[in-house]
Amino acid sequence: MKQKILFIMHMPPPVHGAAMVGQYIHDSKLINEKFEGHYINLTTAKNLQDIGKVGFRKFVDFVKLLRRIRKSLKTINPELVYVTPNACGGAFYKDYIVVQMIKRMGYQVVVHYHNKGVSTRQNRFLDSFLYQRFFKGIKVILLSECLYGDVKKYVKREDVFVCGNGIPDVIENSACSETVASDHIDGKVPHVLFLSNLLISKGVVVLLDSLKVLKEKGCRFVCDFVGGETVEMDAAMFQAEVAKRELEGMVVYHGRKYGNDKEAFLNGADIFVFPTFYHNECFPLVLLEAMQHHLPCVSTTEGGIPGIIDDGKTGFLVPKHDAENLAEKIQVLLTDAELRQRMGKAGREKFEKEFTLEVFEKRMAEILRENV
Repeated sequence: MKQKILFIMHMPPPVHGAAMVGQYIHDSKLINEKFEGHYINLTTAKNLQDIGKVGFRKFVDFVKLLRRIRKSLKTINPELVYVTPNACGGAFYKDYIVVQMIKRMGYQVVVHYHNKGVSTRQNRFLDSFLYQRFFKGIKVILLSECLYGDVKKYVKREDVFVCGNGIPDVIENSACSETVASDHIDGKVPHVLFLSNLLISKGVVVLLDSLKVLKEKGCRFVCDFVGGETVEMDAAMFQAEVAKRELEGMVVYHGRKYGNDKEAFLNGADIFVFPTFYHNECFPLVLLEAMQHHLPCVSTTEGGIPGIIDDGKTGFLVPKHDAENLAEKIQVLLTDAELRQRMGKAGREKFEKEFTLEVFEKRMAEILRENV
């Protein structure tokens, strides 16, 4: 008889990293073969713009969510309850109520963090008091070992499991992908790719500053920016920043792309750059996508990124906000096609070993088995 698990997690809509991983778990043949899974969507947001906002409608939805969880617990009587909570702020207070209700009803809980921020609030009396109660008697899944410091004050290391995210492997023939990458070695201007929404904290301006440095050094490149406009920066504002640095013709904004259109940019790129300093950055799936496509990656030490990129082997890690250092590392790759290919190959190998959806599902199933 299969052991029963109630999964209370974020699933689309809206679409974001944690929701996509929740959908992967929901659809996992392996996990659903090993366990009797029951699923509740934890989110009360209707779209990305709705995340973080408060209002009467969301309060009513939250009360309905609590009632549904309580009823499901009594009906299903699961051996384990899996929850993907928020780490801090108002969303944490909401998830605190959810987890405490589950524990009070006598059920074993494992929480899976796709965000961070506990350490930023641990010196606040109320938050610290709530964290002590929240983490008592539960197990914690983190995306990377280097994220343990965020919860170290409240969680013993033996109560922590590490499970990096995985994504579907859209490249069926690795040799074919390597051939595509090799097309850029001789005689063509290297393409640098930035793939994220136009958010300052994702490193948009830092990258533009570094590209200006590279232009002044006489480097040849084209940098493709792919991602949606935001309140912080729309297409016109982006073009103004490009013009300010005299990067017209070297920097091209393509807007948001999905599916095959996005794949075309990944296949056509030579270097992937993601200089994020976003405060909630944990384990960006976009880096996994780049490694999947044999791209050397240049990113920062934010969150769990050091657990994804092996500095000097699959790419480079640079300090946050450091345009000069970023330019230096991009220049190394721009001027050494063989290094690009070697790092891209190493990144692909690490992806196959650690970050495929199959590897993630197997690791997650093992963690769940250990806790039921």
